[in-house]
Amino acid sequence: MYKNLMYICVSIGDCFVSRNDKTMKNSQLYKGSLNTIIMKLLEENGKMYGYEITQKVKAITQGELNITEGALYPALHKLEAEGILDVEMEKVDNRMRKYYKLTEKGTTETVNRLSELEDFIRNMQSLVSPKPNLEF
Repeated sequence: MYKNLMYICVSIGDCFVSRNDKTMKNSQLYKGSLNTIIMKLLEENGKMYGYEITQKVKAITQGELNITEGALYPALHKLEAEGILDVEMEKVDNRMRKYYKLTEKGTTETVNRLSELEDFIRNMQSLVSPKPNLEF
């Protein structure tokens, strides 16, 4: 599931992936998936800080997907404004770190968005790799 989910966010603003030394940027096909990726990671990990999210995505995709701060933080702020994320400040190594976690609304919305994303992936796979036409 991770591979399918992560390939959806190939390019959103400053979010990009390099494959075989080719960088893909600003494709309209993938807009909106960054929020779903963030929500899925927070669902699985409880709470995370921004840099941790970028590194987790990079690790899961084996370095194929790199989300920049310029893409991540506006998405986090938007999700917070929508009531999907909550923010906790925590002192770590003598400095304050901002952790993000899903709200109750965010948990419900994550389930909905993941279901929509799975339907989208299934439909796209059907369109790009159609099965032989069965006549009825």
